[in-house]
Amino acid sequence: MDQADVVVVGAGLAGLVAARDLLAAGRSVRVLEARDRVGGRLLNHDLGAGAIVELGGQWVGPTQLQALELVRELGLATHPTHADGQHLFERGGRVTRYRGAIPRISPAVLADVAQAQARLDRMARRVPLDAPWRAPAARAWDGQTAETWISRACLTAGAKDLFRLGVEAVWAADAADVSLLHLLFYTHSAGGFDALIGTEGGAQQDRIVGGSQELALRLAARLGEGVVRCSAPVRRIAGDVVEADGISVRCDAVIVTIPPTLAGRIDYDPPLPGLRDQLTQRMAQGSVVKCMAAYDEPFWREDGLSGQATSITGPVKVVFDNTPFGDGRPGVLLGFLEGNQARELGDWDAGARRTAVLDGFARLFGERARNPIGYVEKVWADEPWTRGCYGCFMGPGAWTSVGRALRAPVGRIHWAGAETATVWSGYMDGAIQSGRRAAAEVIENCP
Repeated sequence: MDQADVVVVGAGLAGLVAARDLLAAGRSVRVLEARDRVGGRLLNHDLGAGAIVELGGQWVGPTQLQALELVRELGLATHPTHADGQHLFERGGRVTRYRGAIPRISPAVLADVAQAQARLDRMARRVPLDAPWRAPAARAWDGQTAETWISRACLTAGAKDLFRLGVEAVWAADAADVSLLHLLFYTHSAGGFDALIGTEGGAQQDRIVGGSQELALRLAARLGEGVVRCSAPVRRIAGDVVEADGISVRCDAVIVTIPPTLAGRIDYDPPLPGLRDQLTQRMAQGSVVKCMAAYDEPFWREDGLSGQATSITGPVKVVFDNTPFGDGRPGVLLGFLEGNQARELGDWDAGARRTAVLDGFARLFGERARNPIGYVEKVWADEPWTRGCYGCFMGPGAWTSVGRALRAPVGRIHWAGAETATVWSGYMDGAIQSGRRAAAEVIENCP
């Protein structure tokens, strides 16, 4: 039996930041992590010769101030996502080139997108970030899906397709899965829909030199020896004892930072209040397969292309140039399978899935894209300690019925994690905010 003032469950950014703040306040801390590594949904991959790409979360945007502050504090740097050149848009068997944020489509579709997005942003600003269920039209908005709203708010098929694609890209879920109130909360949390889907000026603007997992690795190293214990999944929280594989820790407080749906699988004694348990039952993880093909060089740049593409056809619907920082070798195309596409192809044989992804790349960038020198993917739903990405989302009715249990402490147990953040919820920035907030709660309540 070990002993500490506070046990933190999970060694992602939220847990490591909470541990750092608690140690700075003079508390003793143990961080228990189920995986054999730190970082949670951040995971670097070496393509060889030190060329690092990220199999998990990777981007930071200019308004994600807490993430950028942590980057600087840890001695890291950022580099811009490659966006020079023309982007590609595939719809109805046709691939077109364009510049700017919106594909070159008909004026009617552009006008439709603009009016719907302006309306969406106006609605989003009316959602209180700390209590979405108190929005003026909360029950009406929570009683419908994002798909219902898109079908009513957009007049053209093209605009509907683009909004559905945007929802898939942000939540790794179909528009029919996500509550409209959740879409509005998330949009307000990011400062607008453009910030969620944008590259320059948006959430995908920059990457971290050396890979985003470096944030977690350096944080963990600074905590000191013996603070973080990996390969120790927490099975039970009973009174003042946290029981994990190979270790039990007696403590005054616990901060659980793993996604709500996974937090619900821990055995609690006494049991959690019904409202909290109902919450964990109603927050699903998104479904995503992150796929990368490596080439001798980023050949698409010679063709005047940025490497960024969107496709209504799929199965890969969003593509980025993910070439590592440095000399531009190897060139890397990153494609996402999201929502229903991820669920369907995630069940396929890995070879068949690879073929489908490369077929999509070849339609967009030419036959050279069909023959990479390397290929790597991550099916996040198959990860036993994640079970999906990018994060949890609320389905219809969840915010207004059980949402108030998301951050509310239960006795000595406090909740953190990107899903509990009020600003940039679901992102690295939100995870950092949540860890700091939970640590402050513990420091205030456990002097």
